[in-house]
This record gives sequence, C-alpha cells and structure tokens, in this order.
Amino acid sequence: MATARPRLIERVTEPSLMDFAAEVRAGLSKPAQKELPSQYLYDEVGSALFEAICLLPEYGLSRAGARLLREHSAEIIDRLPLPVIVAELGSGSGSKTRSILEALATRQPVRYFPIDISRMALSRCWQELGHIDSVSMVGFERAYQDGLLEVAARRESGERLLVLFLGSTIGNFDRPAGEDFLRAVRRVLLPGDALLLATDLEKPVPQLVEAYDDSAGVTAAFNLNMLAHINQALGGDFNLRSFEHSVRWNGSERRIEMHLRSTEDQTVKLARAGFSCRLRAGETIWTESSHKYNCAEVVAMGERAGYRCDAQWVDAEWPFAQSLFIAI
Repeated sequence: MATARPRLIERVTEPSLMDFAAEVRAGLSKPAQKELPSQYLYDEVGSALFEAICLLPEYGLSRAGARLLREHSAEIIDRLPLPVIVAELGSGSGSKTRSILEALATRQPVRYFPIDISRMALSRCWQELGHIDSVSMVGFERAYQDGLLEVAARRESGERLLVLFLGSTIGNFDRPAGEDFLRAVRRVLLPGDALLLATDLEKPVPQLVEAYDDSAGVTAAFNLNMLAHINQALGGDFNLRSFEHSVRWNGSERRIEMHLRSTEDQTVKLARAGFSCRLRAGETIWTESSHKYNCAEVVAMGERAGYRCDAQWVDAEWPFAQSLFIAI
C-alpha cells in the first residue's frame, strides 16, 4: 500500500477577547452560583496538565477508553463502509486514536482531521500520529462544530465520514445540551456516516471523587490554572493561593462537579473585561461537570438524536463505553 505523506495545517480561529470577556463576566455575575466555561481550562498549560491527569492511577477513564480501542478497533472498522475519512472532536494528543487509524490504514489510505481549540494539543497530536504509514493529517484549531463543517466540506464523492468523540467529553454537557450537541453533529453528517462516542459510566461515588481529586494534586493544579489563564488573557488579579480545588458528587444529576472555593472574602478585578467580582469566604466558582451514564441511556440518547447504535463495547475494569452510532 502506498504511504500517504503526513502533514499538519493549523487553521487558527482564536475566540475573540470580547467573547472571552463576555463569557467570564456573565459567569461570575451569577448571583446563586458563579461559574466559568470549562473550555477555558484548556490553554497550553491546562492541556499539558490534562495529559498528565490521564496517566494518574486514580483516573481510569482514559485507560479504559484506550483499552477498548486497542481491543476492538479492527471490529469497529469492519463495521464501516469504505472509503472513510476521519474527524476527531477534541483530539488532544491523539494517543487514544492510534488504534483506530492503524486499523483503518490496513484497508485504505487515511485522511485524518484532528479538531481542538488548543494549538499545543494539535502539535502533540502531530508528534504522536503524524508519521503513521498511510495516514495524512490536517489539523484544525477550531471549535468542534466549525472544525467539523470544514472537514465535511473536504469529503470527496463516495466517502463516508467517521467522527470520533473519544474523551467522554459528552459528559461535560448537561444531559439536554449533550443531546442537542449530538443532533448538531448529526446535521453535518450524511446517512451512513458514523460517530464513535465515548461515555463514562456510573460507578461507586468514592471511586469517581478520587478520579477528580487525585492525591498528587494534578487535577487541582489543572483547575486552578483556569484562573491563571483568565489573569493572562483578561488582565485579572486572581490570587491562586486564595482558592482551593473542590470536588462534589451531585446525586440528583448524576455528575461530578469541579469547583474553585474562595478561602477568604476578596474582590477580583479583570482589567480588560472592565469588571470586578466579589467573592465571600467559602463561595465557589463552578468550573466543570462530568455526567455519568448507563449503557441503555447512551443508546436512547443517540437514537433520539438521529442515529442507530450499531454496536457498544464496555470496559470490564473501569465501567466505560464506546458506542458506534450510524447516522440515519
């Protein structure tokens, strides 16, 4: 089989400072529960910290997802009509994706399009995957939907599109918003295209809490780094020593929540946003949610969004699912 020449083209569309400031101002102005969009966890430092989190003994999600892909990638590809192009939403370093690309590359030359808001993540993805035989890469530094539209516009006649959403990131959405997101992806797809969706499943609460509050403090550093990101981008004066990482289980919503708790009464100024925020001792800023699912719920969610579930694989060691959905 001929070897495709790998390449990486970054198409940069940074969120505007105005949009960034507006989102931060809106979240910190909420009277009942202040919050910040989880996407701002992933600047260059945050992306590197998240890669470290994936290696922690407490954080079984990434290892479970990778195990499933190593064990079942050939079967996944066998279920798809060829030729296929591959788009990955939130590719990160691409380490989870290698098994899929290598399995597909035994059947056809592969065009792979990683999509991530982090330039560093795309660079790491290139280092990880850019030299696999018969795989060429074009990376998009874009939001998920914008990047996916770019990929869909590049498909050639007769090609199917396989969309990978491998990091269980669907859990960061509230359940209705997650379903809306799947519908938005479906609107880009043609009938017969596929979505491989990773979801973390319900498990004992102490195990979940440890996964987001590791003993080494790496997740705490990842969470606190959001404030450093905001300081740099918006001229803020958050004192990171005046906040602590907090993790809680919300049983009614079946989700882990990450918060930053203010350890003192304080006022924070964001010069470039023209905004200041008052925080009381003990008050928290909600930074991320991770919803947990059961297998039947995942299938039903996909069906309501316009897919049929062709197959589902579940890891035995850490309850986690990879579900192959076909657009109908």
